[in-house]
Amino acid sequence: MKKILLLTLVLLVFNCKGNTQKPSKKEYTVVKTEAEWKTQLTEKEFYVLRKAGTERAFSSPLNKNYEEGVYICKGCDTPLFKSEHKFDSGTGWPSFDQEIKGNVAYASPSHSFYGTEEHCATCGGHLGHVFNDGPRETTGKRHCINGVALKFIRKD
Repeated sequence: MKKILLLTLVLLVFNCKGNTQKPSKKEYTVVKTEAEWKTQLTEKEFYVLRKAGTERAFSSPLNKNYEEGVYICKGCDTPLFKSEHKFDSGTGWPSFDQEIKGNVAYASPSHSFYGTEEHCATCGGHLGHVFNDGPRETTGKRHCINGVALKFIRKD
């Protein structure tokens, strides 16, 4: 009797499929095939935006750009960050203390060392990660973004 009860308990535990075990699949407004993305993006842009890669630190000209304007997604032109929220984090990647609300989506990583992953909410392009070590006088957030995932539109 104990063996049957134990077997039943083991089967219940390992066959239970709650909602937390199902990965959520976000629907994006801009959807393209891999081939379409490859024709639109450079090899480095494709690697970062579509394969969740990371550009080399201090390699982006946007890292030290402090002109007034808006940073938009290189994949779909969605406005993501305003220049007024940019700061020099010393990390080698463009950093912002806040995003344009509703235009950035978040996905929790499997390990917290890399922070929470950020994506464009319109096309799903990988942008970078957000950490809780930003400026304390504002949001305390540091959106560490791959410059190759962004285009800068100067304020005119």
